[in-house]
Amino acid sequence: MNDTPTNHASMNDGPGVGPVIACHECDLLQRESPLPRGGVLYCCRCRAELHRSHPDGLDRALALTLASIVLFVIGNVFPIVGLSVNGDLVTTTLLGAVRVLYLDGMWPIAGLVFATTFLMPLLQMAAMIYLLLPLWLDRLPLRFDIAFRLMHLAKPWGMTEVLILGMLVALVKLAHIASVVPGVALWSFGALMLLIVAASSAFDPRVLWQKIAGGPGPVADTGELGAGSARTAMARGLMTCHSCGLLLKASEHAGHASCPRCGSSVHLRKPDSLTRTWAFLISAIVLYIPANVLPVMNTSSLFGSEKDTILSGVVYLWTSGSWPLAVLVFIASIAVPMLKIMALVFLTLSAQLRSTWLMQRRTRIYRLVELVGRWSMLDIYVITILVALVQFNALATIQAGPAAVAFGSVVVLTMLAAISFDPRLIWDASETHHV
Repeated sequence: MNDTPTNHASMNDGPGVGPVIACHECDLLQRESPLPRGGVLYCCRCRAELHRSHPDGLDRALALTLASIVLFVIGNVFPIVGLSVNGDLVTTTLLGAVRVLYLDGMWPIAGLVFATTFLMPLLQMAAMIYLLLPLWLDRLPLRFDIAFRLMHLAKPWGMTEVLILGMLVALVKLAHIASVVPGVALWSFGALMLLIVAASSAFDPRVLWQKIAGGPGPVADTGELGAGSARTAMARGLMTCHSCGLLLKASEHAGHASCPRCGSSVHLRKPDSLTRTWAFLISAIVLYIPANVLPVMNTSSLFGSEKDTILSGVVYLWTSGSWPLAVLVFIASIAVPMLKIMALVFLTLSAQLRSTWLMQRRTRIYRLVELVGRWSMLDIYVITILVALVQFNALATIQAGPAAVAFGSVVVLTMLAAISFDPRLIWDASETHHV
């Protein structure tokens, strides 16, 4: 049972009510209701989470991020895991695994792993510390708008939690080859994952902007929010900044502008949303076939060579007795990419046809697609660890296959498709007033 206090924004005006806000998923204008300590505010139409009350959230986020940086350094300096064969111990760090992939000619995969497990998490933590540490010292950070945008950009692409799960799957596979010696970095990354999640949860951008810029910034002439008037921000000639939540007058900016508070691009709707989403989806569909048909990993040993596809890796885990991991890899690496593509095709097509069918459920599908999409990177991280460790020259070696590049591309393309899709288009068909 969830004991978290919840509340819904209000469509009514009255004395003492909160400021006008626009839902980032359905564009509905509504009044913000007061929240109790630890409460959550939901949109009264699509049930999207609008705001979560975090008492002392910025201080906790700073403390957790500082601890995360320490664990991040430890995790990248010390070995993740070691493999012992006939007295020889082979160890690898995360950056060492990336280097092996690069030297093997798999530079696209090396770049993807480097970006999602090192660069983006580091950028997110560094930007958060840059913003919060001066505020804790009662100082204003220089060019805070750039730091905020960098943090917002890096957050979806940092995948430390998926890396941890990939390491565990790799350890199970390696245990059938030789003796596995867990390294200090393995435990460090496990703790890092928990701290990053806790810091992101505690960080409240609304409180940040209240300290930096003195609040959300009122929008003039929003009018009454009664049932008989235009209900959405676009119908009122307003635009919402998806980074900081500021409302702008669209008429003053010709439907697109840079947010005066954080500098992000602001539009009535994402430019060419459906066209770009279709382009990413079609590319992902084309690459999904070679990603599952071609070998994702090539194993050479004294007994010959073997080429494994993603499905054969699932079968290996199942037959070796690790059926929970087999089910997990099947869901993350085969089912999720396919279902994500199908869900995005359904959402894009229904939005293009301006369907009003089950709009709230379609919005929930979009949230689910955004939530699970990153977990498809699991197999890429498993391959990274295996390639880095199984390098015993004549005895056994593992190299990444061509399907790894195709599969990594599918993951990136589906994530870009989800980012390009504007969920407000789902609800536009039900509105009678448009700008």
